[in-house]
Amino acid sequence: MYKTIVVHVDDASHFEARLRAAAALADAHDAHLVGTAATGMSVAAYAMLTGSMGAMPGDEFDSLRASGNASLARFAERARQLGVRSAEGRLVEDESRAGLLLQSRYADLIVVAQDSPDAPAVRGLPQYLALHGPRPVLTVPAGYAGEPIADSIVVGWDGSVPALRAIDGAMPLLTRARSVRLALINPEREVGLHGDEPGADMALYLARHGVPVDVVVERTEWPPGEALLRIAHDNDAGLLVTGAFGHSRYREIVLGGATRVLLERAPIPVLYAH
Repeated sequence: MYKTIVVHVDDASHFEARLRAAAALADAHDAHLVGTAATGMSVAAYAMLTGSMGAMPGDEFDSLRASGNASLARFAERARQLGVRSAEGRLVEDESRAGLLLQSRYADLIVVAQDSPDAPAVRGLPQYLALHGPRPVLTVPAGYAGEPIADSIVVGWDGSVPALRAIDGAMPLLTRARSVRLALINPEREVGLHGDEPGADMALYLARHGVPVDVVVERTEWPPGEALLRIAHDNDAGLLVTGAFGHSRYREIVLGGATRVLLERAPIPVLYAH
């Protein structure tokens, strides 16, 4: 089960979506919810920028603290309204990536916003945390309005270590789901990763954990990310689970890949791990 969940707190308009998701998970797992806001830079970085290494932080840095604390106050009030039983706010005097990476060491799950051009200040945050952090990352799209997350789940399985870590990170959700589709996209292209019957071994592994799993093998010319989105739509899924950057980052970032498609376009929450 998840017992500590960290949610990124800021003043973006789509913060409500990720807080709703985090609050629902905290309620379902009787977890402690930690809202983490960041000043955007450390005291040392501020001092270097202002050329005052020997001085105390000035009014501008105090305003960054005040802004972060105001966001945390809104988080506390909204979390209370959503019925979160155990919550706290933490202000990190650093930029968001470093602050959340530190907090991830002491949590079971990190909840952030889906990558969006409307939030350039934290663009790239989900993939940074998935690549460098020790915990699974749940991204929540701006349009999420509180729909059930763990009722119907689609798991993208390509035999890779990142996909395996995503499955392990999602296990508290998978074991509670009504239905889980283990989706394999053109498995014959992943030579040596699936065994004689693609999906069978992983399905058996999940079944032994009590997961109600069915295997879906999709042979298509669609890119893997697009195919996963279609399977999720056809099965009315509330969550996608997938490895982040299962192929080389050059291939994913420069040539495109499933991770990029899901980070930018998934209409439902996606849980990643690397």
